[in-house]
Amino acid sequence: QVQLVESGGGLVQPGESLTLSCETSGLTLYYTGIGWFRQAPGKEREGVSCISGRNTLYADSVKGRFTISRDNRKNTVALQMNSLKPEDTAVYYCAMVGGGYCSRDPKFYTTWGQGTQVTVSS
Repeated sequence: QVQLVESGGGLVQPGESLTLSCETSGLTLYYTGIGWFRQAPGKEREGVSCISGRNTLYADSVKGRFTISRDNRKNTVALQMNSLKPEDTAVYYCAMVGGGYCSRDPKFYTTWGQGTQVTVSS
Protein backbone atom coordinates (compact mmCIF):
# COMPACT_ATOMS: atom_id res chain seq x y z
CA GLN A 1 0.00 0.00 0.00
CA VAL A 2 1.38 3.37 -1.04
CA GLN A 3 1.69 5.96 1.72
CA LEU A 4 2.96 9.52 1.64
CA VAL A 5 3.71 11.59 4.74
CA GLU A 6 4.72 15.25 4.59
CA SER A 7 6.74 17.08 7.21
CA GLY A 8 8.72 20.28 7.62
CA GLY A 9 6.06 22.95 7.47
CA GLY A 10 6.03 25.91 9.82
CA LEU A 11 5.95 29.66 10.27
CA VAL A 12 8.73 31.71 8.69
CA GLN A 13 9.34 35.33 7.80
CA PRO A 14 9.47 36.62 4.22
CA GLY A 15 12.82 35.91 2.61
CA GLU A 16 13.54 32.89 4.79
CA SER A 17 13.84 29.26 3.71
CA LEU A 18 12.07 26.03 4.56
CA THR A 19 12.50 22.44 3.42
CA LEU A 20 9.54 20.11 3.14
CA SER A 21 9.97 16.35 3.11
CA CYS A 22 7.69 13.68 1.67
CA GLU A 23 8.37 10.24 3.11
CA THR A 24 7.12 7.52 0.78
CA SER A 25 6.49 3.81 1.16
CA GLY A 26 5.07 1.05 -1.02
CA LEU A 27 6.53 2.33 -4.30
CA THR A 28 9.75 2.42 -6.38
CA LEU A 29 10.59 6.03 -5.99
CA TYR A 30 12.86 6.64 -8.99
CA TYR A 31 10.25 5.48 -11.51
CA THR A 32 7.32 7.16 -9.82
CA GLY A 33 6.15 10.68 -10.45
CA ILE A 34 5.93 12.61 -7.17
CA GLY A 35 4.47 16.07 -7.11
CA TRP A 36 4.20 18.88 -4.60
CA PHE A 37 0.97 20.86 -4.54
CA ARG A 38 -0.32 23.69 -2.42
CA GLN A 39 -3.72 25.03 -1.56
CA ALA A 40 -4.41 28.38 0.04
CA PRO A 41 -7.79 29.20 1.63
CA GLY A 42 -10.38 29.92 -1.03
CA LYS A 43 -8.07 28.93 -3.87
CA GLU A 44 -7.74 25.87 -6.07
CA ARG A 45 -5.01 23.33 -5.50
CA GLU A 46 -1.92 24.38 -7.45
CA GLY A 47 0.84 22.16 -8.79
CA VAL A 48 4.15 23.55 -7.50
CA SER A 49 6.69 21.00 -8.67
CA CYS A 50 7.11 17.39 -9.70
CA ILE A 51 9.91 14.89 -10.21
CA SER A 52 10.00 11.61 -12.11
CA GLY A 53 13.22 9.89 -13.15
CA ARG A 54 15.45 12.71 -14.38
CA ASN A 55 12.58 15.04 -15.16
CA THR A 56 11.44 17.94 -13.03
CA LEU A 57 8.78 20.59 -13.49
CA TYR A 58 8.15 23.86 -11.65
CA ALA A 59 5.37 26.40 -11.59
CA ASP A 60 6.48 29.78 -12.94
CA SER A 61 5.73 31.33 -9.57
CA VAL A 62 8.42 29.24 -7.82
CA LYS A 63 11.09 28.84 -10.52
CA GLY A 64 14.48 29.89 -9.22
CA ARG A 65 13.27 29.77 -5.60
CA PHE A 66 12.14 26.17 -5.07
CA THR A 67 14.10 23.00 -5.77
CA ILE A 68 12.70 19.47 -5.78
CA SER A 69 14.99 16.53 -5.10
CA ARG A 70 14.79 12.84 -4.38
CA ASP A 71 16.71 10.48 -2.09
CA ASN A 72 16.16 6.97 -3.41
CA ARG A 73 17.82 5.33 -0.42
CA LYS A 74 15.61 7.12 2.10
CA ASN A 75 12.54 7.03 -0.17
CA THR A 76 11.97 10.73 0.34
CA VAL A 77 11.26 13.69 -1.92
CA ALA A 78 12.23 17.11 -0.64
CA LEU A 79 11.09 20.57 -1.63
CA GLN A 80 13.67 23.21 -0.75
CA MET A 81 11.93 26.59 -0.62
CA ASN A 82 14.05 29.74 -0.60
CA SER A 83 13.16 33.43 -0.63
CA LEU A 84 9.71 32.67 0.66
CA LYS A 85 6.94 35.20 0.11
CA PRO A 86 3.62 35.71 1.89
CA GLU A 87 1.86 34.41 -1.21
CA ASP A 88 3.58 31.04 -0.69
CA THR A 89 1.41 30.55 2.39
CA ALA A 90 -0.68 27.40 1.93
CA VAL A 91 -1.10 23.78 2.91
CA TYR A 92 1.47 21.81 0.95
CA TYR A 93 0.77 18.26 -0.17
CA CYS A 94 2.86 15.62 -1.86
CA ALA A 95 1.20 13.14 -4.14
CA MET A 96 1.95 10.18 -6.38
CA VAL A 97 1.03 10.29 -10.05
CA GLY A 98 -0.67 7.24 -11.52
CA GLY A 99 2.22 6.55 -13.90
CA GLY A 100 5.94 7.17 -14.35
CA TYR A 101 5.68 10.74 -15.56
CA CYS A 102 5.55 14.29 -14.28
CA SER A 103 2.59 16.63 -14.26
CA ARG A 104 1.38 19.67 -12.33
CA ASP A 105 -2.24 18.74 -12.92
CA PRO A 106 -3.74 17.20 -9.76
CA LYS A 107 -6.19 15.07 -11.74
CA PHE A 108 -3.38 12.66 -12.66
CA TYR A 109 -2.48 11.96 -9.02
CA THR A 110 -3.93 8.95 -7.25
CA THR A 111 -2.44 9.03 -3.75
CA TRP A 112 -2.04 12.06 -1.48
CA GLY A 113 -0.44 12.87 1.82
CA GLN A 114 -2.22 14.65 4.63
CA GLY A 115 -0.54 18.02 4.02
CA THR A 116 1.69 20.34 6.01
CA GLN A 117 1.03 24.02 6.70
CA VAL A 118 3.49 26.66 5.50
CA THR A 119 2.91 30.21 6.71
CA VAL A 120 5.06 33.11 5.54
CA SER A 121 4.40 36.20 7.60
CA SER A 122 6.25 39.00 9.34
